[in-house]
Amino acid sequence: MFDMMPFRKDSLNRRDDFFTPLINNLFDNEFFNAMSNRGNFRADLRETNDSYLVEADLPGVKKGDIDIGFQNNNLVITAKRDESVEDNKDNYVRRERHYGEFRRSFYIENVDEDKIKAKFEEGVLRIHLPKLTKDDENRRKIDIQ
Repeated sequence: MFDMMPFRKDSLNRRDDFFTPLINNLFDNEFFNAMSNRGNFRADLRETNDSYLVEADLPGVKKGDIDIGFQNNNLVITAKRDESVEDNKDNYVRRERHYGEFRRSFYIENVDEDKIKAKFEEGVLRIHLPKLTKDDENRRKIDIQ
């Protein structure tokens, strides 16, 4: 028959001491983490008693390159970044161009679409979405028998 051996997490490290640091360094690398988040931006969604608040980090994006839409309970934020850097020093010419389009979508119910407000300053987009009704008014108390 087969013999069973208990699994220990550190037992793998002892067997392949050469490859473990290599793999750990690859996936803990800042470059790898930045590449995995490419195409997105960070956003926070917070709920209060009377509204929802969305804060999105959009550094390097101009106000005119941001588009916000709300349809069928979906808040969609689209942003475009188009940068170019030119450096002329000591006969060296460096030109870098970065272009990217970012899009995030959030499903949010119970929003008064006519009262949505957005503000963009210092690379942070803040969207205020007021609720139609308070959640407490819609809740029905159920008696326990």
